[in-house]
Amino acid sequence: MTKGTPIVQQNDRLRKDPPTSPPTDTAKQNFSAQQYGNAKGHICLGNIHKQGDVTEGIGLHTPDGEHQLSLDIDGPRKGWTVCTGPGNFNVECGSANEEAEDSLILNAKNGNIMITATNGKIRLQGTDIELVAIGEGGSKGHIKCSATETFMIHETKKVLIDAKVMYKISTTGIGQVTANSVLKIYGSVIRGVTDACAVKDAKTGGQRFQSEQTQDQT
Repeated sequence: MTKGTPIVQQNDRLRKDPPTSPPTDTAKQNFSAQQYGNAKGHICLGNIHKQGDVTEGIGLHTPDGEHQLSLDIDGPRKGWTVCTGPGNFNVECGSANEEAEDSLILNAKNGNIMITATNGKIRLQGTDIELVAIGEGGSKGHIKCSATETFMIHETKKVLIDAKVMYKISTTGIGQVTANSVLKIYGSVIRGVTDACAVKDAKTGGQRFQSEQTQDQT
């Protein structure tokens, strides 16, 4: 390798730190690798990845280096199945199944499942959509939704919220409750508290509640 060769062209060894240091001896070695193919694509058996740290048991490759499927067998990606492509990735199944059957199953026995659209939308569509969180103790069993701008429930006939212990709706800005037909509010006890309690507590109390809510919003 001549001096000044770009890092991306150093295909024979692992990454080095600093880049000018001598080649490492920990790169993978394989003397039984095989390859079958032509100018349009090829199958690799026992190929070593470019950085030299992982061996793929089986690999499907096209002339576009970004379009490939590899089953890695050692190194930091042991047991990984990696598929990349510059275009669409389509999966279709279940044409012979009934509606109630589970046609597509994604199961992570351990670890998380991440679905990310870096520059696009994520859409979920079906006759019904169910979100279920199952966990033991107070640290699991949660569903969390957050949005940098708007969380909208729009054009639905009914919105039903049934909480066994409590529910809370709060905002640091303006809150509105509107019913163009009939608005019903029921509680075994209904208490209204304003910031006036901060100066002098009401006869029925309320200063503590006002203080708690103010701390929550700040």
